[in-house]
Amino acid sequence: MSEYGDFEEIKTEEQIEKEKEEQKVPSRIRMPREGQLIGIVIERLGGKRMSVKTTDNKVRNCRVPGKFRRKFWLREGNIVLIEPWPDDNTKGDVVYQYRPAEIIQIKKKNLLSNLKDEF
Repeated sequence: MSEYGDFEEIKTEEQIEKEKEEQKVPSRIRMPREGQLIGIVIERLGGKRMSVKTTDNKVRNCRVPGKFRRKFWLREGNIVLIEPWPDDNTKGDVVYQYRPAEIIQIKKKNLLSNLKDEF
């Protein structure tokens, strides 16, 4: 019961916005660390290699390392986290594949704003 009896208290817009902020669930997605980039798989090149367009508007030839080979099932349009090679900036390794629920959170945080949505 509220202080006014059986009636519900009328809330102001500020109180409503404050409650909405409290109800937001923190997103638990893997964010890119230093030296990592988010990208979209453009084309599969065969084997474990593919072309990935990253958030810095470069197209890199990326590969899936051996420990992730059976874990990832990558297709065109998938969003991945890559780590560029230190000696050759045109190549990289796929470190993580984002799932559909995580992609929604990434789009809400505008991390894909540099990439044009092709899917």
